[in-house]
Amino acid sequence: MSRIPDAENEQPLRERIADNPRPAMLWVAGFVLLVGVEFGALANAVMAMPWELLMAKLSFLKPIGTPLAVLGDTLADLPTLLTRANFDNSGWRQPGGGWGGTFLGLSPATVWALRVVLVYAYALVFLYWMWRGYLTFREHYRYADWTPRDDMVNRFRGHSWGLFGFVVVFMFVVMAIFAPALGTTTVERTIDNPFSYETSYLNQETGQVEQILIGDANRGSTSEGGGSNVAPMTYDKYDRYHPFGTMPTGKDMFTFMVHGARVSLFIGVVAIGLSGLIAAGFALLTAYYKGLVDLAVVLVGDSIMSLPRLLFLILLSFVLQNTWIANIYNGGLLLALLFAGTGWPFLWRAVRGPAFQVSEQEWIDAARSFGQKPSVTMQKHMAPYILGYLLVYASMTLGGIIIAVAGLSFLGLGINPPTPEWGRAVDVGQGYVTTQSWHISFIPGVLIVLVVTAFNALGDGIRDAIDPQSDSGEDGGAEVAAAGGSGA
Repeated sequence: MSRIPDAENEQPLRERIADNPRPAMLWVAGFVLLVGVEFGALANAVMAMPWELLMAKLSFLKPIGTPLAVLGDTLADLPTLLTRANFDNSGWRQPGGGWGGTFLGLSPATVWALRVVLVYAYALVFLYWMWRGYLTFREHYRYADWTPRDDMVNRFRGHSWGLFGFVVVFMFVVMAIFAPALGTTTVERTIDNPFSYETSYLNQETGQVEQILIGDANRGSTSEGGGSNVAPMTYDKYDRYHPFGTMPTGKDMFTFMVHGARVSLFIGVVAIGLSGLIAAGFALLTAYYKGLVDLAVVLVGDSIMSLPRLLFLILLSFVLQNTWIANIYNGGLLLALLFAGTGWPFLWRAVRGPAFQVSEQEWIDAARSFGQKPSVTMQKHMAPYILGYLLVYASMTLGGIIIAVAGLSFLGLGINPPTPEWGRAVDVGQGYVTTQSWHISFIPGVLIVLVVTAFNALGDGIRDAIDPQSDSGEDGGAEVAAAGGSGA
């Protein structure tokens, strides 16, 4: 569509799709197929949130929450294409050679690697299909042949540093969503209830396949330096494969790490989401009304920013550690709320200037003179202007939250044991750094640095994409406003 109609003749998107439904229907069919084969895994990621504890405290939501919980559990139990049951890597060596109990008789390491490759291949296909959806919209349903948002996307695609950040963040998010499928075993078997499950292995002394409780197998597979160590990419003596080795308790470290990624992502997304909403709301209110409203928010925000944030977080974590909210997600929700409550002033300061700039524009005065409601003016004419800035600073702040959570867990004030969390892994392995069990602290430390760097790189890429004049110091406000506005 190259002809751009005037505002009165512009059709809503649904009418444009109704006029030419075939491209949209093909894309939706592919989308439904991709979601359907892994819908159980996506529902499992949602139902892993602490809904039961939340409902117990917010009892007035039970009439709505209870049937939704039943529905969510049912959806989470739906079979998926890449489930562990289809690609089982829990097997044992056969007395005559080969492996028993695994997918196609392959070695546990091969089956696990195959499952990891398939999970990431699925995620890449899903990402490509989302990109195809954007291209379909541009080609068939958008009036304009070109919008400033197209230039923003093209600049980001040519930004190597930003693409590096995007790739690493994408892998981190996939790891968090598909943690149950990526782990070599399950959290229930190796961390939560190891003495409730058995595993089979070839006893080298008797030459027979025997069973042993996983808890007892963990005790015989500890990594504590000295003569006791299960290194990365090796099997323990119970025929279990460990890509990252084992922890001092004998638990599989890779399973611990992938589930720890889910916890870190939950805290970071909740914290930055709440901070962003508060920051954007206050920025729009102060820019529109100015005067006493702005003064009140400045006083509150600057007061919070003047506090030593890390010490304040440590104090609040210690004071609130025995409250009911600290039991939700083993302290994860509490940390998210603390980071949101102490972090919004920094985001608000970042977007306050752009919000004031747009509030001085002629189109804002015109909207006021026509009697448009303030909420409509802020939503339609001011919010798109600060959205780009908010996205940049939020992506950069998310990495800081992840490393701060790891730091609090390292100090024993973050996530409660035995919930997996990367900072806890660094903590429990610090006494073995100079031994052959160096991997316990080293691997999670490297991953924390890599993910935090990636979020910063992604933020740099987004900033340079939406504001190409940022490095030259020129005013790129108009570009940002255009990129953040409608591209229809």
